[in-house]
Amino acid sequence: MIRTVTEGDTVTLTIDRTDKANSLTAAMLSDLADGVRAAVDARLLILTGTGPRVFSAGADLDEAPRGLAVSPLWEELSGAIAACPGLTVAALNGTLAGGAFGMALACDIRLCVPGASFFYPVAKLGFLPQPSDPLRLTRLIGPARAKLVLAGGVRLDAEEALRFGLIDRIVDDPLAAARDLAPGSCDHIAAIKAMIPDVPRR
Repeated sequence: MIRTVTEGDTVTLTIDRTDKANSLTAAMLSDLADGVRAAVDARLLILTGTGPRVFSAGADLDEAPRGLAVSPLWEELSGAIAACPGLTVAALNGTLAGGAFGMALACDIRLCVPGASFFYPVAKLGFLPQPSDPLRLTRLIGPARAKLVLAGGVRLDAEEALRFGLIDRIVDDPLAAARDLAPGSCDHIAAIKAMIPDVPRR
């Protein structure tokens, strides 16, 4: 359900579970984290999904009541992405929801299709977000808007997400746009990333 394709110095991890809106099981989260850690030498790491409408609906509904919604696996995955020395890109082929936010927030760059929407309904469902998600979300869109999304449960469309700073570009083919990026060596990318301060948006 997680496909890995390596082309030169580019590694693409694809969530392939369209019959379940690309929702994530514990096994899939583990596979994603393993795939990210294995891409330590990649100059470009791309996360994407299959299908025309949904990147990921978040936690698998069958496993969520059994503890998946609060599993440390989500934090393990986002931490592995954040620690990746290469350039990390979320190529969002559609809607991003729930716990799947974490992996996109941990990426360096987020690209999405025009019809994507974004929502993180933890308050409505009675869960807290994963520990690092509020901080990363606040750095991208500011504290009031982070509360709008997390506490208010507001759904953003692609244009509003772009205005907020949640995503960086709206493109017809995010995967192709991600592959068009031409980063330098992994060490050079890591050095540049270290020079860029993670300043919260106001």
